[in-house]
Order: sequence, then C-alpha cells, then structure tokens
Amino acid sequence: MRTLPSEPVYSTAVAVGKTIFGGLGLKRIVTGAENIPATGGAILAITHFGYMDFALTEWMVWDRTRRRVRFMAKKGAFDKPVVGWLLRGMKHISVDMSAGAEAYSKAIVALKAGEMIGVFPEAGVNTSFTVRELKTGTVRMAAEAGVPVIPIAVWGGHRLLTKGRKPTLREAFRTPIRYTVGEPIHVDASSDVRESTLALRVTMQALLDEAQASYPADGNGAWWQPAHLGGTAPTPEEAAIAEAERQKRKAAEAARK
Repeated sequence: MRTLPSEPVYSTAVAVGKTIFGGLGLKRIVTGAENIPATGGAILAITHFGYMDFALTEWMVWDRTRRRVRFMAKKGAFDKPVVGWLLRGMKHISVDMSAGAEAYSKAIVALKAGEMIGVFPEAGVNTSFTVRELKTGTVRMAAEAGVPVIPIAVWGGHRLLTKGRKPTLREAFRTPIRYTVGEPIHVDASSDVRESTLALRVTMQALLDEAQASYPADGNGAWWQPAHLGGTAPTPEEAAIAEAERQKRKAAEAARK
C-alpha cells in the first residue's frame, strides 16, 4: 500500500471519528467495497439522508483503502469557526450554491491530480429517504476529468443525526450502518448529461433498495423508514413541499438581514 503524505488534521479527524463511532457501537455492513479504486481520481456519489453521511463514508473508505476523500460541502459549513477550520484542514471543497463555478474548477483539478472527491448529487439532506432528482454536476465532472463515478448508498446514518430530529443516544447506540457500493460508472464526454444523470439516480435508488431490504432492523412504523416501506417518513412529494417552504423562509430571513 502506498505511503500518503502526512495530513495531521485529516488523520486526527479520522481517529476521533473512529473513536466516537466505535464508542457508539455502530455496526457496519458493507457490500461492494472492492468497487472503490485503490488509486486514481474518482467521484463518490453518495445518498444523503443525514448529516453524518460524509463522516460515515470517510470512515468506511479509509478503513478499506487508506484513501482520503475530499468532500464538496456547502459554504455555510465552512463559515462556522471550528467546523470551517476542520473542513479546510481536511482539504474539503467549499461550494457556494449561488455561484458554484469555483468549486467545480477546484474539483476538476483535484480529480485530474488523482484525488477522490465525495459528492451528494441530491444537493442536500433528503427527508423522504428515497433518492430524489439529482443535480448534473457529478456527471459533468466525471466526463470532463475522465474519472469514474462510484455510486454509494448509505443507510442507517440518518438515525444518528438528520434534519428536523433531535439526536438521542438511545437511537444512535449500536445502530447498523449499511453501505452498498456500486460498480464504477464511466461517463463518455459525448454522453447526454441529463440521461446519464437520470441513469445515475436509477442506480443509486437500486443500491438504496438493496441496503434497505437487507437492513438488520425492523423499520415498520419508524420515523427513519420511508413511507413506501411502511415507515412514517414524509413521501417524496411531502418532503419536496416542506423543503420548498424551508428555502422560502430562509430567503426571507436573509433578505431581512
């Protein structure tokens, strides 16, 4: 295994994360880890149902490949004093949702340099716990940089911390975290971006279906289970309406400042 240059902030963050997750007794179940490339640029396209998805993915990837993932994260996170310092120290990429060209360019440079970039193509936490419409950036970056997309479904991480729910130790303790990693997807530069993005969404939903079907906990009637599987989570339509209302309130608050 190759020797990586020292990155104290990243190494410390990984060690702290492993200690916390280990203390919680989280049970990882991974299928398809062999699909994560050992070297070279690649994009990890990950489902996004909870705020710990990035850390849980880093934990899994690091343990299996000793590779560092550079996540594309919203600028708001970088603006927070301690969190921002940590994100910059780990060389994650800040994304201004109103002007994403700079982040896109940085990601392309990193991919061509052989880095692994983590993205959440749904562009935000999705509380319906199904894969909603994806942004096209993942496919466009893969085509431009000439790197594969590795689709990943993470199921169970939202039980630790997600939008609109207060975290509890009881919910988090010994929670199973199910990962399904799909085969690399190669996007040709001549491919139709929207068709390729739709195909990626279908693949990610299939991986999620697999993760949910094999999840070792009964979610019937549970808040963390999607409606179509007997849970009480909002339907995709309900979640979309709630998110639109949240964005409207957020815009109104910003206008008052």
